[in-house]
Amino acid sequence: QLQLVQSGGGLVQPGGSLRLSCDAAGFTLDYYAIGWFRQAPGKEREGVSCMSGTGRTTYYADSVKGRFTISRDNTKNTIYLQMNSLKPEDTAVYYCAADLRVKTVQGMCIMTPRNEDFDYWGQGTQVTVSS
Repeated sequence: QLQLVQSGGGLVQPGGSLRLSCDAAGFTLDYYAIGWFRQAPGKEREGVSCMSGTGRTTYYADSVKGRFTISRDNTKNTIYLQMNSLKPEDTAVYYCAADLRVKTVQGMCIMTPRNEDFDYWGQGTQVTVSS
């Protein structure tokens, strides 16, 4: 079955760190643009960070710039989101996504995506930042 399988997440205190992982199953992530999105209760899904298929271009939302890092390991067919200096406002369900049709990573990240906008989505994982 072709899918993205997420792991990581959980409860962390403000100022703490977490790393999210997203494994591609049944297909290779080579050439796919990748992204991390999040959705807080009562809010629309928003882009957090995106990376081009080559890995040379990245985009970060202003709210996470300098704190979050997106990366990919094509040898492991996995993408990551390292989250440092977490804040309560980072609390949300986080989703990974992959798509072959993306033209720009900024375009991928600034849209409010629907499920059909990207080829693959992860199942989502809860991140809660609270003391």
